[in-house]
Formats: sequence, C-alpha cells, structure tokens
Amino acid sequence: MRVTSNNAKKLLREGFSHTIKEIDLVKAMERFRSDLEAVLSGYLQNITTNAERVRLIAFGKAAVPMTSWLIDTFELSGIRVVISAPRLPQREWAGFKCFAGGHPVPNKQSLQAARAALEIANAAVENDLVLFLMSGGGSALMELPFDDSVSLRDTESMYGTLVTCGADIVETNVIRKHLSRVKGGRLALAASPARQVTLYVSDVPEGCESSVASGPTMPDESTLEEFRQIAERYELRQKLPASVIELMNDSTLPDTPKPGDPAFRRSAWSCVLANRHAVDAMRRFADNAGWKVVVDDSPDDLEISTAADVLLKHLGQLRETSPGTPVCVISGGELRSPVVGSGVGGRNQAFVLECVPRIAGEKIAVLSAGTDGIDGNSPAAGALADGSSAQRAKRMGLDSASFSRNSDSYSFFKRLGDDITCGPTGNNVRDIRVLLSWE
Repeated sequence: MRVTSNNAKKLLREGFSHTIKEIDLVKAMERFRSDLEAVLSGYLQNITTNAERVRLIAFGKAAVPMTSWLIDTFELSGIRVVISAPRLPQREWAGFKCFAGGHPVPNKQSLQAARAALEIANAAVENDLVLFLMSGGGSALMELPFDDSVSLRDTESMYGTLVTCGADIVETNVIRKHLSRVKGGRLALAASPARQVTLYVSDVPEGCESSVASGPTMPDESTLEEFRQIAERYELRQKLPASVIELMNDSTLPDTPKPGDPAFRRSAWSCVLANRHAVDAMRRFADNAGWKVVVDDSPDDLEISTAADVLLKHLGQLRETSPGTPVCVISGGELRSPVVGSGVGGRNQAFVLECVPRIAGEKIAVLSAGTDGIDGNSPAAGALADGSSAQRAKRMGLDSASFSRNSDSYSFFKRLGDDITCGPTGNNVRDIRVLLSWE
C-alpha cells in the first residue's frame, strides 16, 4: 500500500480501528469455551439444584461483555452474581448485584461492590465454584480499604495521589494491594476453600499478571518491605491522608497471601487477552499493507520524552536499512507522563505531542492510543501527528510546548482534528504506538 503525506495518518487511524476489532472480547472468550465446559459440567447437569453453588464476581472495564458471554454461552440462571463496571449493564439480569464503580478513582459503588463480592465469597464452601472475570480498571471499580478508618474521601485522595506520583502500575498496585481488603489475593482468601477459576484481560506488563486489578484472586509476590520502600521512594507519607498514613505505619498490618498459600490450592487462572494481542493485530495490518515492520516494546514504562527518543531513533535506523519501502515501528505497553498542569489529556496524547516538534517537516506519522478508548482525563483514546502538524499548529497560533507544560494535549489535537475519539471500547489491554516513515 503506497504511503504519502496525504494518507499516512488515515492509514494509521485505520490500523488502530482494525486492532480494536481484532481484540474482540467475544472472539477471545470463545477460546476458553471447552475449558469452562469441563469446569462447569458437574454444576450444569442440574443447574436448578446447583445454582446456589456457582458464584460469579466480575469487575473491570470488560466486566459486562465478559459476563454477557458467560451467561449466554452456558445459559446460566439462578447463580449469585456481583458485577462492578464503569457503567451499569444495559440489559437487566434478575437477581444480579450490579454496580457502577468509579474510575480512575473509586466511588461509593466501588466500595459497595467490594462488600457484595466479599459477602458471596465468604459464603462459599468447599463444594462451590467461584468464577472471577477480571480486567483492567478493576482496582478502582472494586475497592475496600483494609481499615474502616479510611473514608471514601481519603480513598479517593489516595488514588489521586498514586496515579500522579510517578510510580509505575506495578508499584502503584503494590501499595493498593497492601491497603485493601480485596486486593493482593485477599478475595481468593475469602472464597477459599471453594474451587476458583479466574479469566482475566491483562492491562499490565508481561510477567506481572498479579497486578491486573491489583490481583484480588492471585498470589501476591510483593512484600510489606517492598510496600514500605515504594512509599518512601515516592514520599507518599508526605502526600497521603492521615488515615492512610496511620494504616501504612500500623505494625500489625498483615502481609498479603503468597504463592503456595493453601487459599490458592484449588485456583486456576487464564489470560484471555493481553497487550501482545493488540500488537500482533497491528502488525498484521502493517504486514498486509506491505510495510517493513519491527516491534519494539523496550520503551514500556519509560518517560514519554525518552520513549520518543528511542522509537524515533529505531525508526530512522529501519529507514536506512530498508530504502524504497515504508517502514513501521510498533510499540506496546504504557509510558510515564506525570501530570504537571491542569489541562485535559493523557499519556498517549502527551507522547504524540512530544513527537510533534521532533518530526516537523519529516515524512513521518505517529499514532498512540489506549485500547480502552480513554486516555487520561480526556474523552479521546489518543492522537495522531505527522510532519505537517507543527506548521499547521503554528498557523493556528498553537504552541505545542505551552500545551505540553499545561498537560493539555487533548485540546491541542482536538483543535487540529487529530484526536482519536472512539468512545469506551469495553476492553483494556494497555496502549499501542505506531511510528510510520516513507520516502
């Protein structure tokens, strides 16, 4: 497919749309149909009698579509269900307890959802089956502080501090795990000794799966010592509410259950979707377009400026070794973008804004977007830029550096018409960045 200055951004936009369609949750869940049939077989033989023995707890941005698939596929009825998602389900499920939790900061229903989940988990016995459907965003959508002295307002403040202090997602979730009644394996501990099956959509780095939604159903490898080191590293005791600090300093605060704990003896976990699936989908689009493609995930968790340096350098090297062919660098994962102003935006748009002056006048186009359809505090998933963006902005009186200083990347790209706004996707497997160069 021929790439020009007139169609490069359009092609990248099409590639992102293709990627979102390819990581469809229903397609992904279908891969686990036979495994779930085997697990459910004993309970489904007489669902009328055994309905009370099956419990379902779903939380995260993908909670509703995952639940819909499970209920419809296996015609489940009469089971006990708790769902916490960003929005209430449009369909009505009789007897289900559904909550519209808060994100990225918990709300009152986030706490109510956690209490409801603990209620049906604590009531489970050895012959019961507890199904967990877990996805990104679950940390905020289902939360309950370890001690009642931490109010909802203080919980909201804690989350606001954690997402802006500079800690990465794994470090952030270590703090959340140790201060929560449901995270870090504590929900699994409540459901033990029942049989437990967790299907999850991962929004964390490969190998850090216990950080998905802060790992309520998984063994926690982090320790209290690590928890305290992270708190010190980011000066959290100077930033968090007094009630949270008191809980952090409590010498009787118990550690989270670890690998090998009897609570996980009858537990199984399966990853439904992860960032690699989004990267692979984008790579297939680029391959089909005839582009020379390289995947570079090394910038994961880097600052946006450093990531821009790394990826643009890689793109230049690829350009030199592949003359006459459009070249493309695809990168997954998430970047660090500390909030320094009061504007509207997110890390994806901030990354593209960082690239605008660097690619000025070049035959380069850049896309960065979140697979959940939401970037930071903006309504957009991400943004696009090319070699003409800097000049177009200048003609409109827009100074990219000023917008960057105010953390207002969304306003910049909205004015240019280069925001990527698709609405919430009901999914979340982290972000995807694509850098494209042509001759």
